Amino acid sequence: MKINSADFRVREGDMVNLRQWPTKVKPVYASKDDYHVLQADHVAQLSAQQQLLYASNRYAVLLIFQAMDAAGKDGAIKHVMSGVNPQGCQVFSFKHPNPTELQHDFLWRTTRNLPERGRIGIFNRSYYEEVLIARVHPEILRSEWLPATPDMKAVWHERFRSIVDLEKHLDANGTRIIKFYLHVSKEEQRKRLLERIDTPEKNWKFSTTDIEERKFWNQYMHAYESCLNATSTSEAPWYIVPADDKRNARLIVSRILLDTFAKLKMAYPKTNAARRRELQSIRKQLTK
Repeated sequence: MKINSADFRVREGDMVNLRQWPTKVKPVYASKDDYHVLQADHVAQLSAQQQLLYASNRYAVLLIFQAMDAAGKDGAIKHVMSGVNPQGCQVFSFKHPNPTELQHDFLWRTTRNLPERGRIGIFNRSYYEEVLIARVHPEILRSEWLPATPDMKAVWHERFRSIVDLEKHLDANGTRIIKFYLHVSKEEQRKRLLERIDTPEKNWKFSTTDIEERKFWNQYMHAYESCLNATSTSEAPWYIVPADDKRNARLIVSRILLDTFAKLKMAYPKTNAARRRELQSIRKQLTK
């Protein structure tokens, strides 16, 4: 099966119903060995594209990963980006805002960590938490010192608008944004949480808050649907990646990323005649 990025893209104006999006599709790999071959090929291509991104210095790339707990965000980031030069890629994980961050608008703490031109930035969770967990748990808003008692419907509308405006601004200034929602089923999440309990080496991954948040599964699905519907644009699209099969999800993510790089039509800077003469002069000195 060949990966077609468009199959996973939420087009601007689409009305997403997550029950109609699969959490598992036919694998693109034939076996475990075949998966490793495909992954290695994708990693090598991404490494080359990252070098080209740095050399051309025209664009920055921002990857945003959102998902329910145990959907595989950490693993996808680790495996997909395993061959990229660490100097050209930074990963930021956003937890609950600290006291300083709460004194600013909800976009401030993430905006400080946007990638420079020539680099890839990865947000493991992001400003989208402010329209997801904050929507499921509206008491969070009370800790954010908003100017007045908020009209909840207006809060989400305004935050969606702020996000879309920010992403359009970034795109216009050379930052390409790719957003991944790793779509895992509730049953697969249950299996992975049990594995974290039953496998000593994975005990550290388990948190009792994961169990508490499972109780709000339906509310989270509603919040994600509203978010995907409101903020998937031509400039900054969302991709809904079936995540019940971790290997398949990683290959899909890397394919989408490679397809995005291809659209940038980057090239190494050309050397003009004066620069070539200078280099040849230096070469002669080095070969004496």
